[in-house]
Amino acid sequence: MQIMEDFIKRHRVTEIECLVPDMNGIARGKILPAEKFLRILRDRGLRLPEAIFVQTVTGEYPEDEDVTSDENSDIYLIPDEGTIRLVPWYKEPTAQVIGDCVYADGSAVDFAPRYLLKRVLDLYTARGWKPIVAPELEFYLVQVNKDPDYPLQPPIGRSGRQESGRQAFGIDAVNEFDPIFEDVYDFCAAQEIDVDTLTHEAGAAQIEINFNHGDPMELADQVFLFKRTVRQAAIRHDVYATFMAKPMQAEPGSAMHVHQSVVDVATGTNLFADADGRDTALFMSHVAGLQKFLPAAMPLLAPNVNSYRRLVPNADAPINVHWGRDNRTTGLRVPVTPPEARRVENRIAGADANPYLAIAASLACGYLGMTLGLEPSDPVKGSAYRLAFTLPRHQSEALAKFNASRPLREIFGERFVDALTAVKEAEFEAYNRVISSWERENLLLNV
Repeated sequence: MQIMEDFIKRHRVTEIECLVPDMNGIARGKILPAEKFLRILRDRGLRLPEAIFVQTVTGEYPEDEDVTSDENSDIYLIPDEGTIRLVPWYKEPTAQVIGDCVYADGSAVDFAPRYLLKRVLDLYTARGWKPIVAPELEFYLVQVNKDPDYPLQPPIGRSGRQESGRQAFGIDAVNEFDPIFEDVYDFCAAQEIDVDTLTHEAGAAQIEINFNHGDPMELADQVFLFKRTVRQAAIRHDVYATFMAKPMQAEPGSAMHVHQSVVDVATGTNLFADADGRDTALFMSHVAGLQKFLPAAMPLLAPNVNSYRRLVPNADAPINVHWGRDNRTTGLRVPVTPPEARRVENRIAGADANPYLAIAASLACGYLGMTLGLEPSDPVKGSAYRLAFTLPRHQSEALAKFNASRPLREIFGERFVDALTAVKEAEFEAYNRVISSWERENLLLNV
């Protein structure tokens, strides 16, 4: 409480945005004057409807969900004082703070995404382990598109032209959008979002940003805020930034790769490599857990119908959970590193994933492997695209696998599994009611 009061006074903040990530990673919450914010905190907290966490991406609510109460009762948003930051794109001094939600009796809302990540991290803490993650997030810049029936197009850069080809790692290609990225870096610095390198990816006007490694909750918060930041910076320059997994059919999809390792809390040593630099048994079991359980956790890594359009062979995206050393065709890549930096990169999650859920899922699968003593397959040499496609091919298949996995249900909790399933089934039903341009083009006069 005192930290937030001091921050508000120091920066002369007049308004507060109280944010909570919903099931899709969309920022929900309330905006209120700073004085009223502090007054409410001294009382109980900000009230929100419980159903905020079963709101679909279109703003609807599943008709048959039984996770929330019949009364859609109030829950309380309790701001996490360590997350308070300025909102740098407003003229008036404005702050934002991310919160957790509790019921009237003080118990956590156990199907809230931020709580789910805490639940997984607590499992590691109980073992004396601390996971470390470093996300890599890809996104596209596109022309403003006000008609969803029209395909997206790359924006016009400083040269006055669109990209005509793929410019992976192109310096001049990134410089085409310097004004946007100058704002992005300024906004990130003002919010203490610890971004590292920025590169041009394989797609036209596709960009990747790397985050420095650190605490999973802090990194999930940063990715959550970063998505909003990039969209705001792009709009200032009459451009859209999109984190859709597959926004353009002729271009590669956008991923959120998650590098992860585990250290011993007592000694601070990386548990994935021994003193001689060899992979440890715990490392191998962590990889095996990812192999075994990630296909069932796909609704948290590939949450939308569009997510599965990205996962196709020979398109910079994995199709299975094989692993390999410095092999970018596998779902699980082990970079060449010194022992203290030994880690595995989960390349399956899409950029559209809720960062809290994607990181929680990846760490949960690795945890199961470590605690069950699982053994991985042999590492793949050469292209993993020559091997079988073993990831779910569409959202309904992924949801079926997710619900059938008893180990994941035990880790995530029945209420979370039921809530996520209700939301995603409602979204899938809404998608199936839409007649696409492909159907009109190919079926209208031919069948």
